[in-house]
Amino acid sequence: MKGKTICKTLGLVLLALLILVVLYVVYVFASYHRVGDQSLSVMHCSSRDAVPMEDAVETGAVYRVSSANAGFGAYSADYSFFMDGGRESRARSRQAVDENMRGIVAFVKGLSPDFALFQEVDTDGTRSWHIDETAYLSDAMTGCEFDEVFAQNYDSPYLFYPLIQPHGANQSGIVTLSRHPIASAARRELPVESGFMKLLDLDRCYSVSHIPTASGKELVLYNLHLSAYTSDGAIATEQLELLCADMLAEYEAGNYCVAGGDFNKDLLGNSPEIFGVAAGENDTWAQPIPEGTIPAGLTLVAPFDETAPTASCRTASEPYSIETTFRLTVDGFLVSDNVEVVDSAVLDAGFLYSDHNPVWMDFTLK
Repeated sequence: MKGKTICKTLGLVLLALLILVVLYVVYVFASYHRVGDQSLSVMHCSSRDAVPMEDAVETGAVYRVSSANAGFGAYSADYSFFMDGGRESRARSRQAVDENMRGIVAFVKGLSPDFALFQEVDTDGTRSWHIDETAYLSDAMTGCEFDEVFAQNYDSPYLFYPLIQPHGANQSGIVTLSRHPIASAARRELPVESGFMKLLDLDRCYSVSHIPTASGKELVLYNLHLSAYTSDGAIATEQLELLCADMLAEYEAGNYCVAGGDFNKDLLGNSPEIFGVAAGENDTWAQPIPEGTIPAGLTLVAPFDETAPTASCRTASEPYSIETTFRLTVDGFLVSDNVEVVDSAVLDAGFLYSDHNPVWMDFTLK
């Protein structure tokens, strides 16, 4: 009799757990949604002591654009991330988020960009201790008024994994800062994988900022963060093709196009050979861009200095080690043929505050 009671109790417990799991799965899938294409607000930021914004962009002048993936303020050099095969799922503390965000912005500030692009900037998240990280970014434009555009690309339900320290519910996006006035901005939705993988990926998009030039044309500035956590990496190629089609249409209309951000592709094509460490089993996403993807009229700019090769990204499967950590350059730029690239490089930040080093490009409008 006692044995039957124990079995019955265990059965009820297992049934209750099963019901909870089913309800949780229903909650996750029911909560999933995509933002879609939409117009974005342009926020003008100023302070009493700030220098007024620059005038319209001009042809012939040299401008600098930077790009930095902030890694939601978690990735110090000794950090590893569970989705890359590492151990951690959140920033270690509020202090860690503060230190990492300040460090990232300090590096970007040192580049003195006219246009600054950021990816993986949380506005509210379990993983980032519910800190609005956009508040840190204004320091990148210290001393000058600027325009800011935010596009959300992540709004997840509570992800109860890993079980010991769940990744939680998070909201994040990409941020564009400009010393020159932005007339309008928009969010463009990118395709993502279907099924369960869509829950692990972001709500991928790119933002488009239209910046007037003195000639009456526009500098069209794109901020992008393409897919990494996919089954075979093909979806990132589809996303890139859509971006290229959009840029080509703007170029053919007479505008100047500059795109920057995290492509999640091996932009150099042979990063394992260059940096001396082979890709691991969790690095299947790190593929070169297939030949023929970039159409005529556009040029890919992969920042690289042969005299001092520096990667823009490290795998987060382990704490960073120059001897064993797989590295590659996934951050870069894409420009239309009426934009002349003067110089471009990766800033060697030693992966101190993010799993990405900032990149920059100097350019002129023809």
